[in-house]
Amino acid sequence: MKLDKKSLLLYAVTDRMWLSGRKLADDVEKALLGGATFVQLREKDASFDMFVEQAKEVREVCKKYGVPFVINDNIEVALAVDADGVHVGQSDMEAGRVREKLGENKIIGVSTRTVEEALLAQEKGADYLGVGAMFQTSTKLDAADVSFDELKEICEAVHIPVVAIGGISNKNVESLEGTNIDGVAVVSALFAAEDIKKAAHDMREKLERFIK
Repeated sequence: MKLDKKSLLLYAVTDRMWLSGRKLADDVEKALLGGATFVQLREKDASFDMFVEQAKEVREVCKKYGVPFVINDNIEVALAVDADGVHVGQSDMEAGRVREKLGENKIIGVSTRTVEEALLAQEKGADYLGVGAMFQTSTKLDAADVSFDELKEICEAVHIPVVAIGGISNKNVESLEGTNIDGVAVVSALFAAEDIKKAAHDMREKLERFIK
C-alpha cells in the first residue's frame, strides 16, 4: 500500500485498557465512523496468538473502511496478518532492516524525537515519522517531551509526512497549529472517551481547520 499523507490526519492507536468488556474491533469501528483515517494496533503484553487474533479482527474493520492498518513493533504479526505495515520505535528494529523483512510495498513508520533521528529514519526508508511526546501521556510514562519548536524543525527538515503523538487531546490539539504536521496520533483521546465516534469527529473537525 502506497502511503497517502492525507490518511495520517487522524491516526488512531489502540489500547485495550478502556474496553470494559467491549471488543477492540468494535471500538476501532466507532473511531473510523467518527473520522479516524489510520489505525495502529498496539499490544505490548499480548501473546503472539492473541496479537494475531486481534490483528485479524481489526484488519477486517480497516479494510471495510479503506483505512491503512499497521502493527506496532511486531513485524512477525504484521507478516502473519498481511497488515499494511508496521510502526517501530528508536529501540526497535532499524527502518532499513524492517524494509528488508516486509518488502517494498508496506508502510513503515518510525518514532523520533530529534532532527537527527528524523533524518536517519528518512534515509533508511521510513514512510512517515511519529514525533513526540508532545504533552504528558499516561500510555508512555518514560517519554521525553518534544517542544513546539523541535516539532516544527523536524517537519521542516524532512520531506516525508510527520505525525505528532503523545498526550494529544481535543483540548490541546489546536496548540499544534503552525508546526506543519500532517496529522496527530491519539490513544486515550479516542479510546478512553465515553463516545468514541463523537471524540473522533470533534478532533477531525479541529484538525481539518489547520492541516491542509
